[in-house]
Amino acid sequence: MQPDPEKASRDEAAEKEILKQVKSSMTQEDLAELARATKELKEKQETPDPPEALKAVPSLSLHDIPKNPIHVPIEVGEVNGVKVLQHDLFTNDVVYSEVVFDMGSMKKEHLQLLPLFCQSLLEMGTKDMDFVQLNQLIGRKTGGISVYPFTSSVRGKEDPLTHIIVRGKAMAPRVEDLFNLMYTLLQDVQFTEQQRFKQFVSQSKARMENRLRGSGHGIAAARMDAKLNAAGWISEQMGGVSYLEYLRDLETKIDQDWDSISSSLEEMRKTLFTKDGCLINITTDYKNLEKSSQHIAKFLDSLPSSPSLGSDPWLSRLPSVNEAIVVPTQVNYVGKAGNLYQSGYQLNGSAYVISKHIGNTWLWDRVRVSGGAYGGFCDFDTHSGVFSYLSYRDPNLLKTLEVYDETAKFLRELDMDEDALTKAIIGTIGDVDAYQLPDAKGYSSLMRYLLGITEEERQQRREEILSTNLKDFKEFADAVETIKDNGVVVAVASPDDVEAANKEKSLFTEVKKCL
Repeated sequence: MQPDPEKASRDEAAEKEILKQVKSSMTQEDLAELARATKELKEKQETPDPPEALKAVPSLSLHDIPKNPIHVPIEVGEVNGVKVLQHDLFTNDVVYSEVVFDMGSMKKEHLQLLPLFCQSLLEMGTKDMDFVQLNQLIGRKTGGISVYPFTSSVRGKEDPLTHIIVRGKAMAPRVEDLFNLMYTLLQDVQFTEQQRFKQFVSQSKARMENRLRGSGHGIAAARMDAKLNAAGWISEQMGGVSYLEYLRDLETKIDQDWDSISSSLEEMRKTLFTKDGCLINITTDYKNLEKSSQHIAKFLDSLPSSPSLGSDPWLSRLPSVNEAIVVPTQVNYVGKAGNLYQSGYQLNGSAYVISKHIGNTWLWDRVRVSGGAYGGFCDFDTHSGVFSYLSYRDPNLLKTLEVYDETAKFLRELDMDEDALTKAIIGTIGDVDAYQLPDAKGYSSLMRYLLGITEEERQQRREEILSTNLKDFKEFADAVETIKDNGVVVAVASPDDVEAANKEKSLFTEVKKCL
C-alpha cells in the first residue's frame, strides 16, 4: 500500500460540492435563518458566563490554602566521593533510586544516537543472557528499570543541564539485586545485534512519523524551543524533526557501516557511565536508607573512574526563522513562541497564574470554541524563559496566529472580579500542589536539586502566586507583547494552508516537507 497525497484534496472538493448542492436547494428564508443561527451561536461562544452563574459553583477561599510549599525531606551526603541525596519517606518497604550521569563529556556527534543507545541498554542482551532473559530477570527481581536522557535550561545560566538518568525500584530485600542489574545494563550489555538495532531505528522512525500526524503540536513546540535556547536544541536533536531526518539516514547506514555504529555505542558507554560526575538519589524510609548505603557503595566501586576531558559547550540553536513543516493532513498544529527573559522580564510567581488563565479563557474561547480547534493552550518554561502558544488539530492557521498576537490586548483590557481572580490563583496552586506518591516526591526533589531551585525560592514563588492581582496581568501584557513582533512561528500544517499563508503574508521563510 502507498499513501495517496491527493486524497485530502479530492475529499475536500467532494465536500464542497455537497455543500454547494445543499445551499442551492435552500430558499432565501432558509439562508437568512442559517445566518441568524450562526450569528447567535458566535455571540454565545464569545460571551463569558455571567458572574452570578460562576459564583454558584462551590469553591475554596485563599484562607483554605496552605501558606507554605509541600516539604520533601532531603539529606545530601557522600558515598565514596559521590553525592547521594536521601529522602526519608514512607514507601511501604519499596526503595526508589535514580542514578544520574553527566552527559557533558559526550561527543556532540553522538547526541542523536543517544535515544537508541538508551533503548539498546534495555533491549539487547549480554554475553550470558539474551534480551528476553535479561528483561525477565529484571521483572523477577525489581519493579522495573528505565534509562533516558534529561535536558533542561537553568534559569540565569547559558549552559544547559544534560544528564542520563537510570531509574529503578525494588523491594528493600532486593536492593542489592537492583544495583547489580543496573550495573549489568550499563556495563555488560553488548552492542552486537545489528538486525535488532535496525529494528529499533525503524520503530523509532515510524513513531516519529506518527507523531507528526497526530501530535504535531509537540513537534512544533520542540522546533520553536530549538530556535530559542540550547537545551531546546539538544532535545529537538533527540526527538524532533531533526531526529526523524537522522533516523532516515541511519536506517540506510546500518547495513553499510554497522561496525562504526557499534563502536560509537561502545565509546558512548565508556564516556558516560563513570563515577566522575555521578549522583545518586534514594527515596525510602530511614531504616532502608541505612541498609541501602552498602549496596550503593559497592555499585559505585564497580563503576570505572575516568576524569572528564571536557568538551565544547552545547550552545547550538536552529535558525530563528518562521518555519512550516508540511504533512498530508486536514488540520494544523500552530505554534508561536518567544523568550521573555531576553526581553527583560523578571520571573514572578504571578506568571504561573496568568499563563494558566490565558489558556483557560482567552485561548480556549478564541482558538477552540470559536476557532474550531481541538485545543488551544500556552506554556511558560520558567527555566529558559520561553513562552509558547500552541493549537491542536486546528482548521485555521493565520486566524490562530492573530489570536496569539492579541493576547497582550486581552490582558490589558481584562476585568476580573475578586472571585474570578481567587479561582485562578487556587487553580494554579492545584497544579503546584498536585498529589504525588513518594517516588514522585523524591524525583521532584532531585529535579529541584539539579536545577538549583532552593526552598527559599519555592516559598517566594508561592507567596507571589497567592498575592497575584490584576496589576500583575497588565504588567505581564508588556512581556508577551514582545512575542507579537519578535516571536518565531512553527506550524505543522497541510500544503494548502501553508501555501495560502505564504500568499497572503509571506509568513514562512522555510518550508520543510517531512512526509
